[in-house]
Amino acid sequence: MTSNTNNSNYSNGNTNISSLLDRDGGDTNSGNVDFIFNSNQRLSITQQRIALPIYQYRKHLLYLLETNQTVVVVGNTGCGKTTQIPQYLHESGWTDGYRTIAITQPRRVAAISVASRVATEMNEELGHTVGYSVRFDEKVSAEHTRIKYMTDGMLIREMMLDPLLSKYPVVMIDEAHERSLATDVLLGLVKKVQGRRKDLKIIISSATMDAELFKQFFNNNITNDKSKDTAAIISIEGTNYPVDVHYLEQPTLNYLDTTLNTVIDIHNLQPPGDILVFLTGQEEIDKMVSSIQDRVDAQQQQQKGNKMKVNVLPMYSGLSINKQIRVFEKSGDPRKIRKIVVATNIAETSITIDGIVYVVDSGFVKIKSYNPTSGLESLVVVPTSQSSADQRAGRAGRNRAGKCYRLYTQDAFTKLPVHSIPEIQRSNLAPIILQLKALGIDNILHFDFISPAPTISLVRALEVLYGLGALNDNGQLTQPTGHIMAEFPVDPSFSKMIIQSEVLGCSKEVLSIAAMLNVQGIFTNHNHKARREFIVKEGDHLSLLNIYNAYTSKSSNGKTSAGPWCHEHQINHKAMQRVVQVRKQLEAYCHKYSIKVVSCLTNAAIKDATIPIRKSIISGFFTNAAHLQPDGSYMTIRDKHKLFMHPTSVLCSLANSPEWVLFHDVTITTKEYMKDITIIDPKWLYEMAPHFYVYEK
Repeated sequence: MTSNTNNSNYSNGNTNISSLLDRDGGDTNSGNVDFIFNSNQRLSITQQRIALPIYQYRKHLLYLLETNQTVVVVGNTGCGKTTQIPQYLHESGWTDGYRTIAITQPRRVAAISVASRVATEMNEELGHTVGYSVRFDEKVSAEHTRIKYMTDGMLIREMMLDPLLSKYPVVMIDEAHERSLATDVLLGLVKKVQGRRKDLKIIISSATMDAELFKQFFNNNITNDKSKDTAAIISIEGTNYPVDVHYLEQPTLNYLDTTLNTVIDIHNLQPPGDILVFLTGQEEIDKMVSSIQDRVDAQQQQQKGNKMKVNVLPMYSGLSINKQIRVFEKSGDPRKIRKIVVATNIAETSITIDGIVYVVDSGFVKIKSYNPTSGLESLVVVPTSQSSADQRAGRAGRNRAGKCYRLYTQDAFTKLPVHSIPEIQRSNLAPIILQLKALGIDNILHFDFISPAPTISLVRALEVLYGLGALNDNGQLTQPTGHIMAEFPVDPSFSKMIIQSEVLGCSKEVLSIAAMLNVQGIFTNHNHKARREFIVKEGDHLSLLNIYNAYTSKSSNGKTSAGPWCHEHQINHKAMQRVVQVRKQLEAYCHKYSIKVVSCLTNAAIKDATIPIRKSIISGFFTNAAHLQPDGSYMTIRDKHKLFMHPTSVLCSLANSPEWVLFHDVTITTKEYMKDITIIDPKWLYEMAPHFYVYEK
């Protein structure tokens, strides 16, 4: 492994880092560990705020906001921009007159954790002066909240009710470099609002981004006189400690094995300090958490390695809020216990975990990828970008000098893309186009995106929305279906599925299925033996319905706790509690738009209650129909794309593969797999989606 640092140059000629760690381990321990670990406790919150790098720029920042419509803030991770700028605005009177500062985040966990931190700094209860709003969850007070953290998508939804964002004098779009789909759309929308509201101030902030690109996008000055610019850039220097970056001498054949060995070597050979590991997704992370704990336990039983205990924690978006919060909590005396956080790229910029000294970067990230030709959206593991790799490394230098171990060669780093591809260029655009239509933006092709959306993706999205019945022949929202679909806080396919279920008399069951599919991490493992009593031959969707009904019957029984029942059937109790909350909110939307919530299971006139349920699912996901091929694979009906049934599907246990199926999504590992699959009759495709399919006998 090689090292790329300012003060050291190591090379041991192989991928085993043990000798390297042993050799340079003393550099990190400067004898001030006691002070380093307790300095934050000794400083008051006020002192901590003053000590942040952004504090010395406070007046300059407020001056730029007074004299410009848009301010682009570039500052290193940890400089305080996310937590301090909203407080500066509040203290300076920007929230007087019952106005509110809006701060957007790409991820829900970031919005919640930062809001909690700011509330603590202001000595306020979360949900009072400082609140948050994310999908299916919020803590705000209409009367008292003055600083409001939210996801980008939630602010877009607010614009459907208040297009000019009249109660917000300032909108801060944070972590803009991530270029999520909602972020890019929001940038175009607030620019449009600025044209109508000259008093609206926009702050664009990030640790790493092309600041000039954002400045030019918002700058309304068409002359060569720079004094007339309406946008300005401010760069804030951070006080990150130096980070030694180490590379592999040779590429690794298995980055997961190398990750495990690297973490164990760091734990055994390096001084106290927490470790942050970057992997790609939930399955990898859960396995790594278990492997690290098992390896450390085995070494301690054999009286080998470090005697320090470890607290190994996962971190990904599908984790329950209670488990996500655990990564921010202190594990105890840092000399006796080391916290090891195994996370997705959610920990790159969106959240800050104190105490991290060592970072292990696998070099990969899982991203959404959309093929407009086939119409399939899937999750794909790809190499990270250089900017993301630098963000990951920077996490090691927050509290003291740190080290980053990149599990790839230095030459491989130079070949990585500089920035990640904007999500708008690799996503299904149907949900966002539906919202833009609801906002009165009809000419989607000429909407001012900061990065252009692929024309083929726009056309495909319009075609799908037309097939869903959300758009008419003129490309306008239909009444009432299109407007109702735009209001639901779920993908258009789910909202159409729910609307259609009322017609088919099964809305109660479809709401439960929709809620189950909108919450991740339902099962603690994918072994169906523990849940075989709920499995039905029709497929995964109805099996999920059975599980939901069984859970609610247990949780509503005062004498029986649902917790032990979940443990027995290897079901995530916290995830199921969230499913119940999501379903309640979806049902509230049904009541709002007079959609009757009725059950087909109690309707004696319906002979096979599964048919209306499966037809409702088809009405929303008709593009995901597939037909069995002679080689055992499946071919999508419309776009002739080859797929395979995922091993976790209950249909894999059938003696014979079903001829016609409908799937919810696709995941790519060694093959392209369909997940959450249900058996269908091909005649239903024409019945539920006549614009897309013509049934031939």
